[in-house]
Amino acid sequence: MDDLLSEFLTETSESLSTLDVELVKLEQNPNDPDILSNIFRLVHTIKGTCGFLGLPRLEAVAHAGENVLGKIRDGELVVTPEAVTLVLESIDTIKYLLGELEQNEAEPDGNDAELIARLNHFADTGTMMGGAAPAAAPVEEPPIEEVSEGGAVDSDALQAAFDAAEVDPEFATSSEPETPAPAATPPAAAKSKEVAPAKKPAEQKAEAPRGEAKESSVAAQTIRVNVELLENLMTLVSELVLTRNQLLQMVRGKDDSEFTVPLQRLSHITTDLQEGVMKTRMQPIGNAWAKLPRIVRDLALEMNKKIDLQMIGADTELDRQVLELIKDPLTHMVRNSADHGLEDIPGRRDAGKPETGTVTLNAYHEGGHIIIEISDDGRGLNLERIKAKAIANGLTTESELEGMADQQIQQFIFKAGFSTAEKVTSVSGRGVGMDVVRTNIEKIGGTVELKSVEGRGSTFIIKIPLTLAIVSALIVESGGERFAIPQISVLELVRASNNSEHSIERIHDTPVLRLRNRLLPLVTLKKILGLDTKEATDEGVDEEAFIVVAQVGTYSFGIIVDRVFDTEEIVVKPVAPILRDLSLFSGNTILGDGSVIMILDPNGIATRTGEITVGGSQGVEGKAKTDASDRETTSMLVFRAGGSEVRAVPLALVARLEEIDVENIEHSNGRPLVQYRGKLMPLVFIDGSYQMKAEGRQPTLVFQDRERTMGLVVDEIVDIVDDVLNVELTADQDGLVGSAVIDGKATDLIDAGYYLELAFSDWFGTEDNGGEKKRVLLIDDSPFFRNLLTPMLSVAGFRVTAVETAEQAMELKNRGQLFDAIISDIEMPGMNGFEFAEALQNDELWGEVPIIALSSHTSEEDFERGRQVGFSDYVAKFDRDALVSTLVQTLSNV
Repeated sequence: MDDLLSEFLTETSESLSTLDVELVKLEQNPNDPDILSNIFRLVHTIKGTCGFLGLPRLEAVAHAGENVLGKIRDGELVVTPEAVTLVLESIDTIKYLLGELEQNEAEPDGNDAELIARLNHFADTGTMMGGAAPAAAPVEEPPIEEVSEGGAVDSDALQAAFDAAEVDPEFATSSEPETPAPAATPPAAAKSKEVAPAKKPAEQKAEAPRGEAKESSVAAQTIRVNVELLENLMTLVSELVLTRNQLLQMVRGKDDSEFTVPLQRLSHITTDLQEGVMKTRMQPIGNAWAKLPRIVRDLALEMNKKIDLQMIGADTELDRQVLELIKDPLTHMVRNSADHGLEDIPGRRDAGKPETGTVTLNAYHEGGHIIIEISDDGRGLNLERIKAKAIANGLTTESELEGMADQQIQQFIFKAGFSTAEKVTSVSGRGVGMDVVRTNIEKIGGTVELKSVEGRGSTFIIKIPLTLAIVSALIVESGGERFAIPQISVLELVRASNNSEHSIERIHDTPVLRLRNRLLPLVTLKKILGLDTKEATDEGVDEEAFIVVAQVGTYSFGIIVDRVFDTEEIVVKPVAPILRDLSLFSGNTILGDGSVIMILDPNGIATRTGEITVGGSQGVEGKAKTDASDRETTSMLVFRAGGSEVRAVPLALVARLEEIDVENIEHSNGRPLVQYRGKLMPLVFIDGSYQMKAEGRQPTLVFQDRERTMGLVVDEIVDIVDDVLNVELTADQDGLVGSAVIDGKATDLIDAGYYLELAFSDWFGTEDNGGEKKRVLLIDDSPFFRNLLTPMLSVAGFRVTAVETAEQAMELKNRGQLFDAIISDIEMPGMNGFEFAEALQNDELWGEVPIIALSSHTSEEDFERGRQVGFSDYVAKFDRDALVSTLVQTLSNV
């Protein structure tokens, strides 16, 4: 069964159970507005959800029942037994339809026109079809007594009255039943389950809902449990695991202990309990994929592509905490595959491929981990473009590229600010994304691998742990302290010495391990942790060393430790705030003997051996030589302007180097500018006394951000230098950051931001308006609607905050949070949508924020009331496309 349908059935079944109780309360307390408001809201939510999911028969019945409740709420009708019975009958019909929907995953054939007609008739006239009026209710008592006294004798009259209430044409036009009808209607309806079998065959289908209504098996299979309760349960199990480990430590080595057998039994039970609790936290990874088909569909239309998204292994389960953390990285990678990876239709034709490109998501378990593959059959990575971009960004040099393997070059796409897109789109091209993806995956102990063949496609392989709560770890010792290394990152253990086949060698004083004809960079754990108590030399590790061979992504390296103990299941505790900035640690744990040890982060250790760009075994030697300098240098553009002293700016900030013909320079409002690539580009001087050339060509540094460009006029471009950037002297002068030694010379480092703001005072202010997503506040008391609308609006490019009630929204306002637009449901518990909008009319913080009403009530009266309280527009709750277009139009008019 579809997840959305299952969630709908569960939520609606809960609402119907509440409605049964509330309607009886309403009959007993007809003047209680809170009960009536709650009933109306529940029915309204059911109707809106049915419309959203395209269930017309359910929606029609709910809508007719809502009409009756609406008239009662507005005071046009009074609460009578007839009205309550009629609404209960509609609830029974909804239950029947839900049962059929659950069994067949589709609404049953037929319609409920007869029930809907009676509901609408009562809503319009306040009378039951057949002539009964609510005002006649007090007269009903004597006939009721006669019926009860007569017992079976009056059953025929009772059946006739019941048929009249059901609008049988034979009785509706007869004058005889009109007198007893009002008296007999309430008990007849109340005992409908008893008399239903006596109805004519043509009418049995209409009565089936009341006769067959039963609790939804889908709803009965699940219960709602607060996540905090599960977290507390997991914490208790974690403590039990720790206690188990301590007890096992106590009897370890004592084979004749009387506690051995009971402790083994306790260990097995603890393991089973741990696995059971872990299962309660497990969710199918398909939950993280739910919004991807819509994303891919929208991208295909936007970029004139045909894309087939195939999702394999959607039922593969992993911890809910991990699931939440990988949703955004997965979304970004699928977008990248659609935008960067797949060609457009003409491009695929030219390449001899089918017009429809394929993006495949595949998830499966492997050795206690989850493997997620995102692959496409597109163009693959363009190595030449990556090389050019890497050089332009100052990440490497041409000589270094010559010694790199293809897989190493491909790893540049994980660098910050790196993009090979030919143009910036709403999806990609700004160089923000893949570095963040890898960082987020590594934060949860995962890795990202890349395989790409130019012209055939690319595959990203994500490897993540099943859970972050309890993990298997290798316990090691270094410098007299014990540490835990997550088993997910450990490939093997090696004992190296001069007399063994595994020996430690040196390349340019960098220690490496020769392991099966591969050279692995090494790092000594006690040295990077500062645990050395004496000045030891590197040669000391050659004689004998324990090496933990670890892998992060495709990068393998060795960690030299003093001792290796055993593997142990450990409970991961978060790092203390004071240690959070230390990248070498990912947490801490308590061992069986009660000692607290730190959990090492292999990703942090890997960075100590150099940038993680090595693919397989290729290029390790060259990597070991250049790691130290590569990770510390910055590419700087050195130039002269307004004097003989040299100045510098980070090359990554400069878009292009140009020489502008002085004759083409124009002036506007006293400012020099030039027509550059179809737009006006202002020119900025290094200081107020600077003089341009009178003729010839003027060297200019071009800075660019989106559609804006600025030119910094200079005298001479001296060189591009890779050097360690260390600002030794700060400067108080505007336009300067300070001074540093670059290429052996004292050099002034300019403040690029100062000159950018001289060209455009709001250069950095445009980020909020054009770069960031618009912030939208969604208020809806239905979790179902919040779960549906939030990803839909996120896909449309909005940053969504969803709350359940208007009171929660007011709390956000009181905390000073700002939003660009508000979408509010009308029918909500407590403060409704009208009251909420009215409360914001004169508010200083949110008074000018446009509010869009999300409701099924779109009559002229509703529009008028909405305008009075401050709503900007109305949107039908089930019209998703209209909601997005209205939101876009509303924000464009602000």
